[in-house]
Amino acid sequence: MTRVVIVDDQEMVRTGLGMVLESEPDLEVVGGAGDGEQAVRVVARERPDVVLMDVRMPGTDGIEATRRITEAHPEVAVIMLTTFDVDEYVYGALRAGASGFLLKDAPADDLVAAIRVVASGEALLAPSITKRLIAEFAARRETTAPQGLDSLTEREAEVLRLVARGMTNAEIAAELYLGETTVKTHVSRLLTKLGLRDRVQLVVAAYESGLIHPGS
Repeated sequence: MTRVVIVDDQEMVRTGLGMVLESEPDLEVVGGAGDGEQAVRVVARERPDVVLMDVRMPGTDGIEATRRITEAHPEVAVIMLTTFDVDEYVYGALRAGASGFLLKDAPADDLVAAIRVVASGEALLAPSITKRLIAEFAARRETTAPQGLDSLTEREAEVLRLVARGMTNAEIAAELYLGETTVKTHVSRLLTKLGLRDRVQLVVAAYESGLIHPGS
C-alpha cells in the first residue's frame, strides 16, 4: 500500500484529490495539510511514501517545505502540483528535491500513474513539459560542475546525457545496445558519484554542468 499526503491551501482541492486516490486499491491518503509548515509536521508524523505538494501557498511555500521534507526524510518522494505549464517555481522545486511535477488539471489516471512511478523509486520525467522547464531554467544560470563529474567514465557520461534527454532505461539500453540491467547499474553509479538522489537531479546536474545544452 502506498501512503500519500496531500498538501494544498484549498480544502476543495485536497478533498477532490483524496477522492481520486482513495478509489485506488493500492493507494491510501494518510494526511493532508493546508500550508508548507503544516506539511512538514504531517510528513514527520505519518511518514508517507509520496507527498503531493502545491507549489504556491501562503507562508511556507511548497519549495521550502519540499526542501525540509526531503532533507529530513530522503525516502519520501514529492510530486509538485502547479496550475501553470510554465511556472518559475518549478525549477527551484526540482532543485529542492522534488521527484517531478504535474499540472493540477492532469487527468486522474496521470496522477495515479505518477504516484506509482515515484513510489517505485523512479523520477517523474515523462511529461514533455518537464524537460522544457528544466532546460529553460538551467539555461538562465551559470553552469557549475557538480562534484564528481570529472570521475565519470565515458560510458557513464554518455548515459547521463541520455538521461538528461528524458530517456527511460529501456530507451537508453536500445540506444547504446546495452542490457537494461546494465543501464540501471550505470544510473545507480551516477547517483552515487555525483551525490544525487534521483533522475530529476541528474537532469538538472547535466544541464548546469554544461554536459548537455538545452535543445540538444
